[in-house]
Amino acid sequence: MMNMTPVVKQLLIINIIFFIGSQLVPVSYEYLAMFFPENPHFGGWQPITHMFMHGGIMHIAFNMFAMVSFGSALEHFWGGKKFLFFYISCGLGSALLHTVVNYYSFQDTLSALMANGFQKDEILKLLSEGKIDTRWQDVVSVSQFSAFTDAYMGTVVGASGAIYGLLTAFAFMFPNAELGIMFIPIPVKAKYFVPGILAIDLFLGFRGSSLFGSGGTGIAHFAHIGGALTGFLIMWYWKKNQFNSNRWN
Repeated sequence: MMNMTPVVKQLLIINIIFFIGSQLVPVSYEYLAMFFPENPHFGGWQPITHMFMHGGIMHIAFNMFAMVSFGSALEHFWGGKKFLFFYISCGLGSALLHTVVNYYSFQDTLSALMANGFQKDEILKLLSEGKIDTRWQDVVSVSQFSAFTDAYMGTVVGASGAIYGLLTAFAFMFPNAELGIMFIPIPVKAKYFVPGILAIDLFLGFRGSSLFGSGGTGIAHFAHIGGALTGFLIMWYWKKNQFNSNRWN
């Protein structure tokens, strides 16, 4: 494994500090995890801070292992500033896509409830108090109801979106690098591994389960896709423009 690079080391330390702090002060999740924009707990800083919060020891261990393994290789070639820009951008892209998908899912169910006589203000008031009206379940399906309440009341934590961006960049730069995968007896090339886990994670996301986590509604997996998509777009742009400064006008 390549030696840990400076920015990766700093990000690792920050994540560990945040994790220890969140375990000592659990209420910190109310301020630093990312909430749904219409939830009163939402803050404009959360799309950044949620990247440094994790839900458990295995969650942070997996993300930090991936960040050190793939991030150090990328920082070695890019330098610290370019790597940090890429990492944060993928985390923000992850948060954006997750929020957009959650928003449309939430609004779709909200419209269905309003069409059946429920008042928007009363619905939002109950949700803001952490309550529900059991009559809502007579109007929408079980999956819609679950996605609706999870979107509003749930939180997003973890560096997974940024990590998926790193994985995408690594496959972009080193497509033939062979990766040793747990439970798979032979190495898999990065150009096959990364699209493979994205496809599997997206498939399981639509089914409402998780590839690397402890379950979920399926919508959270768009955070992974958002990070990977942001990473791909940045890599594509950089590759397309890398020789611009050397071209004749």
